[in-house]
Amino acid sequence: MPANQALQDLLDQYKHGELSAEAAAEAIEGLRLDRIGDFACIDLGRNVRCGLPEVVLAEGKDPAHLAEIAIRHAQAAGRCIITRISGGQIEPIRASADQMGIASDYHEAGRILVLGKGPAPEKSGGIVAVITAGTSDIRVAEEAKIIAEEMGCEVRTAYDLGAAGIHRLFPALKPLLAAHVFVVCAGREGTLPSVVAGLVDKPVIGVPVSVGYGYMGEGRAALASMLQSCSVLSVVNIDAGFTAGAFAARIARMGAQP
Repeated sequence: MPANQALQDLLDQYKHGELSAEAAAEAIEGLRLDRIGDFACIDLGRNVRCGLPEVVLAEGKDPAHLAEIAIRHAQAAGRCIITRISGGQIEPIRASADQMGIASDYHEAGRILVLGKGPAPEKSGGIVAVITAGTSDIRVAEEAKIIAEEMGCEVRTAYDLGAAGIHRLFPALKPLLAAHVFVVCAGREGTLPSVVAGLVDKPVIGVPVSVGYGYMGEGRAALASMLQSCSVLSVVNIDAGFTAGAFAARIARMGAQP
């Protein structure tokens, strides 16, 4: 199996004299930890170990703590993705990033802030299709989309194709058939991933979304429906756009390899 891109980049830097043997060895071990005050211990080797970008969950974090964690990650790894970020958390991070010369890009629909130094992630050749049943599912779909893009994939989207108007699905699928994997987000009864999995010959990842009310509302019915599907698909947790996007990117990168 070929080395992940982060490891390949490190080896190239060492080969061309841009990185000392000691620095390369420290990075390659993939077990680098860095403590921040008495509130955080961050993992700086995830990209080398797992081929995944560093992602920080903003939900529930103090804005000042979050800013320090995100900036430290961006400085060490060159890039940091902050998910589920709220309005009050954005400005402290952006202010610190500006002072450090780190670019910031806010994706409002997916509630993601990306910090970066240098070029965007190298393209892997992988193609991910992201589909939603309704417009209420777009916030989760956009999280999956951005994560997959940050892992070097091309992402093609088609939104609002749910089972209540299933005739919308068939023409929308045609431009997506070149994808290596499909991410399908659906709330309420969560039917769409099963339908898509019965129509395409590629892996399908179902994402239940916390849309719906009453009995088994807030995504529980969608999760149960996807788990009980007679179609072949994988299912992630409710609203787990990050997990779906990262898993899809891994599949797509493998599918793009010659």
